[in-house]
Amino acid sequence: MFHQLANWSFIIAFALDQVKAGPVIKRSLDTNAILQQHYGNDAEWYSNRIPFFDSSDEKLNEIYYYRWQIFRAHQRDLGNDYGFITTEFADDVSWQLSPWASLNDATGFHLNEGRWCRDRRFTHDYINHMFGERKGNDRHFSDYMADSVWNVYLVDHDSQAATQYLDQIKTVYDQWNDHFDMSKGLYYIEPIADATEFTISSIDASGGTGGFTGGTSFRPSINSYMYANFKAIAQLARLTSDENSAETYERRANILKNQTQTNLWNSTFEHFIDRFQVNNDYVKYFDFIRGRELVGYVPFMFDLPDDTSVYAASWSHVLDANLLGGQYGMRTNEPSYEHYMQQYRYDVVNSSRPECQWNGPVWPFQTTQVLLGMSNVLDHYNNKGDLNISQFNRLLSQYVDLHYDSNGKPNLEEDYNPDKGGAIVGLDRSPHYFHSGFVDIVLGGLVGIRPRSDDKLEINPLVDQNSGPSWFRAEEVPYHGSNIAVQYDRDGSHYGTKGLVIERDGQQVAASATLQRIIVDYAPKDLLPIDRPSAISIQLQESSAYPRGSASSNANDTTKIHDAIDGRVWFTSELANGWESDTNANQWYAIELGNSDGSAASNRTISRAEIAWFADDNTFAAPDSYTIETSTSNQGPWTAIPNVQQIKPLANGITHAQWTSLDTSNVRLSFTLPSGKRARLTEFKLF
Repeated sequence: MFHQLANWSFIIAFALDQVKAGPVIKRSLDTNAILQQHYGNDAEWYSNRIPFFDSSDEKLNEIYYYRWQIFRAHQRDLGNDYGFITTEFADDVSWQLSPWASLNDATGFHLNEGRWCRDRRFTHDYINHMFGERKGNDRHFSDYMADSVWNVYLVDHDSQAATQYLDQIKTVYDQWNDHFDMSKGLYYIEPIADATEFTISSIDASGGTGGFTGGTSFRPSINSYMYANFKAIAQLARLTSDENSAETYERRANILKNQTQTNLWNSTFEHFIDRFQVNNDYVKYFDFIRGRELVGYVPFMFDLPDDTSVYAASWSHVLDANLLGGQYGMRTNEPSYEHYMQQYRYDVVNSSRPECQWNGPVWPFQTTQVLLGMSNVLDHYNNKGDLNISQFNRLLSQYVDLHYDSNGKPNLEEDYNPDKGGAIVGLDRSPHYFHSGFVDIVLGGLVGIRPRSDDKLEINPLVDQNSGPSWFRAEEVPYHGSNIAVQYDRDGSHYGTKGLVIERDGQQVAASATLQRIIVDYAPKDLLPIDRPSAISIQLQESSAYPRGSASSNANDTTKIHDAIDGRVWFTSELANGWESDTNANQWYAIELGNSDGSAASNRTISRAEIAWFADDNTFAAPDSYTIETSTSNQGPWTAIPNVQQIKPLANGITHAQWTSLDTSNVRLSFTLPSGKRARLTEFKLF
């Protein structure tokens, strides 16, 4: 973030005076036990990738690791040197960017979560997709992706990767001039293109009869996003010594900040709110909407508001149970609004099932934005209004609770009832939805890692010393080429050391007996190159000519045949993923390979496979045994690959097999099932 602390040199001096470096009695986390507890047979994927976290709050711990499970499930391997993207919905939806299955509205969350992953491939492949040759940022929705690219840099310090698409980033955000009103100096957007249908502006612009589309307005969201994007472009330009561009975009950001504060702050509501851009029989151009919405806190996520008591007054609304502070989550608008929680839209397949709306329901999307804005205010604003760390901890706990379904199982869906609890939409696409952030709130807010562009490490935990966690430890957190650990123990009874301890690569670099801001010198280390193995077996769409799959049973279900080679891996029961066999013991799944352009291939070189089988307690099981075979024809005959080094079939994890490189055009996985069981082949990858 770009907000500057007042009296910065004093704070550094004070912190360093209080910090003590040296040996410490600590209790490192039992990471193997944690991995087994949360991920079972899939622990291998997480072991060298995620930062570990433990605290006195068991639900917080569970959801922290669940959110990494969401992250893993939404990594789609595009294969053929395209790399990975992060999806919003686990499976395909009709409005995604095909053939990739990407959507840009939640990309900011995806990158801000992924920057904490020790495997940097996922964020950088995703940035390549969005701004590289595939131009994945199609401006389908508003976004703050340039800001997130900068945020990734603040953690990994990879300036080359951060700046390689600077020209393309400039182009994308300059194109938003088609949504800019020169007379007002503000950006406008239709709420649905802001990823928020059925808002006050869209409902009222329809005369109260609809709101899925329409209601184009000057919104706090898009203007904050563009402010943040311009600030980020300026910072990225400075990394390339392009001071002219830096000054240009800094100036644009400052002008937009002033216009947003001047025109979108409503002194009556004491809140940032929409003003109509549309002019019709129901609403008038540049009139304010008639109520507060949660979107009014988005400016704080990007440090846009000045540090004054005027803007700090807005925080009282989300803390008030009668306003935006619902019992089960933050309301997207207030109960006083005429059309609060009025359901307008239903599923086209089943008309009794509600569809998404933003006229009151709790959305993890905006909940994330509010909590990140809170963490900024609590970290470095002098004027905090009614907001305090205890409230932040309470609302984070409320967000944790939102992740549990009615059976007490982690399963984050789309939106929730703020007054009664429970998911509202609950459609087939909804389980384990990646449209929000959490890891970034925990590591950057609660734990207090405040990433910086200079050679400093700054830690300022947001933990209330009475009501917050009494202890926590985050370790193996990537930062500027090293791994850091942050440990807190309120009274020393858990870790043996009272207070705050900071480590770098296993060595203590600072400690304090009390919770406070700590800033230490931190020269970056060289980054390891990103390892990018590329699968050649990925079929991007069911209709893609090559590669293509076939199977021994249920062969007419072409969607599930495709699912086994679509580059997606997850093992949750709520969302089926993969080809499903019948109960006959002997089964096979074959891939007819093709070239990276989707054409037929005479031969491709292969040397290993990754196989993912789903298993449950009833229907599906991993096979007892398997062989990998090749042929010059998709009709056979098939010959087993000799001398395959393989592990036994693994349920709900990755089964690895490798062999001496060979050339072939057809590969078949043959296997034998336990009696009465079916196979669900989640993914069959060839390298």
